Amino acid sequence: MLSFRTTGLRTVAVAALVAGTPALAQDQQPADLIVTNAGTVFTGADDQSAATAFAVRDGLFVEIGDDADMDAYRGDDTQVIDADGRTVIPGLNDSHSHQIRGGRFYNLETRWDGIPTLKEALDRIRTEAERVPEGEWVRVIGGWSPYQFEEQRMPTVEELNEAAPDTPVFVLFLYSQGFLNQAGVEALGYTPETETADGSRIEFLEGGGAILHAEPNPSILYSTIGKLPQLSEEDMVNSTKHFYRELNRLGMTSSIDAGGGGHVFPEDYVGSKNIATNDGLPLRVSYYLFAQEAGKEAEDFAEWIANNEVGTNEDVHLEHGYELEGGGEFLVHSVGDWENFLAPAPDLEERKAEGQTPEEDLHEVTTQLVEAGWPLRQHATYGDSIALIMDVFEQVAEEQGKFAPRWVIDHAETVRDAELERIKAMGGGIAIQDRMAFAGEYFVDRYGAEAAVAAPPVRKMLDMDIPVGAGTDGTRVSSYDPWPSLYWLVTGKTVGGLQLWDDANKLSREEALEIFTSGSAWFSQEEDVKGKIEEGMYADFAILSDDYFSVPEEEIMGLESVLTVTGGNIVYAAEPFAEFAPEPLPAVSPDWSPVANYQGAFTQQ
Repeated sequence: MLSFRTTGLRTVAVAALVAGTPALAQDQQPADLIVTNAGTVFTGADDQSAATAFAVRDGLFVEIGDDADMDAYRGDDTQVIDADGRTVIPGLNDSHSHQIRGGRFYNLETRWDGIPTLKEALDRIRTEAERVPEGEWVRVIGGWSPYQFEEQRMPTVEELNEAAPDTPVFVLFLYSQGFLNQAGVEALGYTPETETADGSRIEFLEGGGAILHAEPNPSILYSTIGKLPQLSEEDMVNSTKHFYRELNRLGMTSSIDAGGGGHVFPEDYVGSKNIATNDGLPLRVSYYLFAQEAGKEAEDFAEWIANNEVGTNEDVHLEHGYELEGGGEFLVHSVGDWENFLAPAPDLEERKAEGQTPEEDLHEVTTQLVEAGWPLRQHATYGDSIALIMDVFEQVAEEQGKFAPRWVIDHAETVRDAELERIKAMGGGIAIQDRMAFAGEYFVDRYGAEAAVAAPPVRKMLDMDIPVGAGTDGTRVSSYDPWPSLYWLVTGKTVGGLQLWDDANKLSREEALEIFTSGSAWFSQEEDVKGKIEEGMYADFAILSDDYFSVPEEEIMGLESVLTVTGGNIVYAAEPFAEFAPEPLPAVSPDWSPVANYQGAFTQQ
């Protein structure tokens, strides 16, 4: 295993030393790859200039300029790509997602991401119900909103029964509700006598089927997903390969994986680790460890700290390719405040009255991680939760005389000004995701339109110079597709078109792209090596299907990449660049996987 924590300049120096040639002489060597004739190259650099071309060598950008500037870098073996006037951006980097878990399940899921009508969504259920073998399920596990449909409503269980009378179906809506058809209820053996944890409940319906209500937390949803058939390890590797190719199609070259419920380390990580250590990943993945069982978090973290080292790269090809980053996103469950806007916000004082000890629990785990020098992050939707978290973090910092090398508050939809000041004072960052783009209508119903005009207050965060990284929280809450998130940042609208933000909270297209590239790099301690098209930075970039900076706002959601490069290697290519495409992936397995029929968020194929 290799360990990398280098800056871009150090990486250039190392490359030169390995070649046995001074760095100055290296600059005269031919490039491995040159891109010319771009309409716009958004470099993300402070001195953004009108670049139209760049050169790549040894996985790094070595020159950015115009087409004529590239002549000195042409060699007999240099691959030259004419961008044909298209827009080029740094590779997108999701600051908070669940990509390792997403790859684990990708080949099993029928996705509704971006489907315009409920009728078409139900047709997908109907089609897949006819394809899956006996004993398998049709499952739609998040990434959609009823307000994206022309019908502007949820599916009914009766409609699921009609679409799949004999095949079990489970449809997850956010971490709020789950829908089971009659065949699904029977397959799980759920009855009115079935016990549920933590106040969650199963609503059985006349005519068959049930609705699962996740109040006050999604344990009923996690447990149901966990009871469904799983992929074999071989199919899990295949699924992960296809999922990562899908992310490359969307222009993603990096992702920070926040762990997630129902996803146990290390056994559930085998798909990504297998690819990283055998073939090399097509995108860089930094991952956090998420303790699964409430009350055992300190025990889990003690074991992980003793047996794992953060910052260790296990990818055979990419620097910063597959790395353990730290602890989170739930440090302790007693502090968790699930974003179920169909239910009231959690009452932390009520938890204390019931005998829970959120401050003590968080203090113990935070102290462990700070003493070990591990980065950390904590999920927090509501202002009250963030205030409690900051009380504990400040206490641990005072006791230890230091804090985590990088630490993050995730989501922060209703963070208050006082806590923003506290986060800034302690040097923390905030990772924001487009959960409001998928659940904003329900937030407004519960808390009012005024509460949504700056939820989260991203403009204020940026004005205060707090590090901000953009992301999706895919794949279960929102889509894994980054473009709806960029649309939300620019417009302040949900995917159903509801205007949430006022003009003061909206970002320019450039600002939104910056926090989805260089902004997110801060969260994995990589801001010196990636996120910009700049000399010495990793050569991670995407050539887009259309011009992000000029298309009508509603068309941002449908953008994708036509050529994606990670570390100087082409990892995805579509027309008109198909001649540069990497080797085709193995056929989707199992062969009845929905991915064989429907592949692509916000794209119909």
